[in-house]
Order: sequence, then structure tokens, then C-alpha cells
Amino acid sequence: MPYTTEEGGRLNNFAKEPKMYQAEASSDQGKKWLWTAGAALLLIAGLLVIAVSASH
Repeated sequence: MPYTTEEGGRLNNFAKEPKMYQAEASSDQGKKWLWTAGAALLLIAGLLVIAVSASH
């Protein structure tokens, strides 16, 4: 484990950092996101219709 020695002989341990990488989006992620957004909009619209009809 990597460590450094400070003044007075104290040891300071450091955690091992993971290797960094950049995630790449697949072509299907955009389509899935659009379907999810559409379903959310339909759900909100349906709830609004129920709320308006129940308030009359």
C-alpha cells in the first residue's frame, strides 16, 4: 500500500485510485431515453386529466 512518511516519523496511507476511463454511449440509449420521456409525459398527462375530472 502506498504511504508517505511525514515529519516526526508518522505514516500517511493513501487509498489506491481506480483507473479512469470515459464511458461511451451506445446508439440504443437515445431511443430508450425517448421512450422513457414519452411514457413519463403520458403518465403526467393522465394524472392531470384525473385531477381535473375529480375536481369538478
